[in-house]
Order: sequence, then structure tokens, then C-alpha cells
Amino acid sequence: MKDIIIEYSPQEIRVATLEADTLTELYHERPQERRLVGNIYKGRVVKVLPGMESAFVDIGEERSAFFYIDDILPESLESDFTNAAEGKIPIDKLLTEGQDVIVQVSKGPISTKGARITSHISLPGRNLVYMPFSNTVGVSRQITDDSERIRLRDIVSRLRPQNAGFIIRTVAEGRSEEDLHSDINFLVSLWDAVLQSAEKSSP
Repeated sequence: MKDIIIEYSPQEIRVATLEADTLTELYHERPQERRLVGNIYKGRVVKVLPGMESAFVDIGEERSAFFYIDDILPESLESDFTNAAEGKIPIDKLLTEGQDVIVQVSKGPISTKGARITSHISLPGRNLVYMPFSNTVGVSRQITDDSERIRLRDIVSRLRPQNAGFIIRTVAEGRSEEDLHSDINFLVSLWDAVLQSAEKSSP
């Protein structure tokens, strides 16, 4: 028998799991240590630095987040513009100060630096990771059976929306077409909800 005990205070939330009166797991979260990685924000560009090919974006945190040009370019263009610093697509042609952008935190803030962000959004589901700005279907390297890799790739390639990318996670091995279809529908609906929220929200 497993018990879950939750203790809440304004300073900390603690969750413990007990099995046969023995502590097996303990989690805690403090408001000032809130996890940012993976969060999606509608931010506003506050500064563009062409010489450093980077930009700062206000996402509502104490320090502005930042991204480099490789975090901004659509994946479909990266092969054509691998060296944007040479002038093929300068960052000030992609972003302007005051522009609203939808971004995802890829690395949390460290010391005096704000969070690192990306416009390459990825939404993890149970069996799949959805990449709305990609057009590829990848399979986890942990799935080593070639016939299973082909089966999973064929299912997802057939069911996915046009111009939508997915990574098939290791736990998807052996999953049915129905399971994968359910994941696709959930993740696409989730991204649609994000876009609708962004339209109505201020940065």
C-alpha cells in the first residue's frame, strides 16, 4: 500500500510517498526556486545585439531571457543559413525591439544571467514529443529493433498533421496505433490552446 503525504506552506511545498510506512520518495518546491525550463512564454524583445547575434526578451522574470540566432531560425532554414553571423540572415532582420515572440525556456537562469530561450518549441507527451515548427519524424535511439522503428515511424508519419514534427520516445516501443494517435491529438490540441492563449494575452 502506498500513501502520499502533502505539506503546504507559503515558503515550501513538500510531497512524500510512503510504502509500508517507509519513505520512498520526497519532493519539495520553493516559490523562489520555481522551475522555468520547458515553460512557454509570450515575451517582448527588449534589445537586439547584431554584433553578438543575440537578443534579450522580457518574459516577466527578474532578468531578461536571451537567445542566440541559432535559437531563432526555423529548422527548415538552418541548413541554408548555418553561418548567419556572416550576414546571410542578420539577427536584426529576424527580430526588432518591441516585437512579441512565443518562446520556450531551454536553460534556467545562472548567477547574473537570465534564462536561455528558443523559438524551437517542443511539447513532450507520454509517447511522443511534438515540434510544431519542424517537419521531421525521429525515433529514440534507445529503440534498437529495426522493424519496430519502421513500424512506429510509419504510424506517426501517416497520422501527424501536415508540416508537424515528432520525436518518438523510448516508451512508445510496442505501443498501439491508437495510443500514438491519442498522443498526437492531445499534443496538437495543447499547442492550439497555447496559440489561442497567446493571441488573447499581453506579453
